[in-house]
Amino acid sequence: MQCSHFDAGRCRSCTQLPQPYPQQLAAKQQRARDALASWPELDWLPAIDSAESGFRNKAKMVVSGSWRRPVLGILDADGKGVDLSDCALYSPGLQASFATLESFIALAVLSPYNVALRRGELKYLLLTESDTGELMLRFVLRSDEAVERIRLHLPTLQQALPQLRTVSVNLQPEHKAILEGEQEILLTPETPELTIQVNDLPLRLRPQSFFQTNTPVAGALYAQAREWVEQAEPSRVWDLYCGVGGFALHVASRWRDVVGVETSRDAVASAQRTADALGYTRLALPRRRRHRIFAAGRCGARAGHRQSAAARHRRRTEPLAGIVRRRDADLFQLQRRITGPRPGADAVAAAAPGPLARHVSAYAAL
Repeated sequence: MQCSHFDAGRCRSCTQLPQPYPQQLAAKQQRARDALASWPELDWLPAIDSAESGFRNKAKMVVSGSWRRPVLGILDADGKGVDLSDCALYSPGLQASFATLESFIALAVLSPYNVALRRGELKYLLLTESDTGELMLRFVLRSDEAVERIRLHLPTLQQALPQLRTVSVNLQPEHKAILEGEQEILLTPETPELTIQVNDLPLRLRPQSFFQTNTPVAGALYAQAREWVEQAEPSRVWDLYCGVGGFALHVASRWRDVVGVETSRDAVASAQRTADALGYTRLALPRRRRHRIFAAGRCGARAGHRQSAAARHRRRTEPLAGIVRRRDADLFQLQRRITGPRPGADAVAAAAPGPLARHVSAYAAL
């Protein structure tokens, strides 16, 4: 993929861009093999490739400049805004919406947050597009000072962007490099979620729910997990850090119990909404406050109840690097309470070979 921003040195986010994509994919495969070299008996399936452009369903835009002339993109090394509204990674629908959002910033007088001066209100625009072109928009603000102006002018924005379904404000008051805060103010209570079709499942997505940014690749991963689980034929599956239920709901059935464990309240609500729509209506809340559980299938199991290890399958998503070891200990402790010393099978979705290798090593030591 050719990128004028990369060629001009304005953006270096895609660090491997000069390397042809087939070579990038081959190098990633080799790194994964090297990380798991201690297990030579592994069978390696063909890699799942991606479109080189237009595949991202989510845009995380830093807002800089002024409310009269906002800039959507990133900040360079000097703290100046770089316009990436034409970034080729974003879907055509996302790219087409940015000009309208810039006009809305001016209409609502949303002053961009100045990192150096610690002034201003609007920090980020977080925009997600569904497979049908519907949009979810989140305004990340320093305070609630501009909330009522956004609410006042929202009908104008909805008229200009009729595909805009869900709108919220996230308050992030800290002067830190974090994307969002804990408080979310939903401005469209009648449409609190986005629905994204992945394979045969309509997954619900609420504002504070994580969702994979590459829907076709996510769908391929979910389908692979479903195939493995069908081959193992477990009666119960526990999905650790299940998010909005992509993996969990792909492996659910009328005769199999699937229990998802997650820390995000919005993610659990999203997963439960999908489970309800599919006829999986049982919900179990854990005794431990840091984990929330939704259950899909014949029945649910409450956290803290120890179950037999027979006919059990576990699927987990590896947390991001930096918190892997702490969460590994936490998850393995939870797993022992749920399944006994070891489940019948284990499937891991990891963001990088290193965390994957650490998890496999820990699992092999059980």
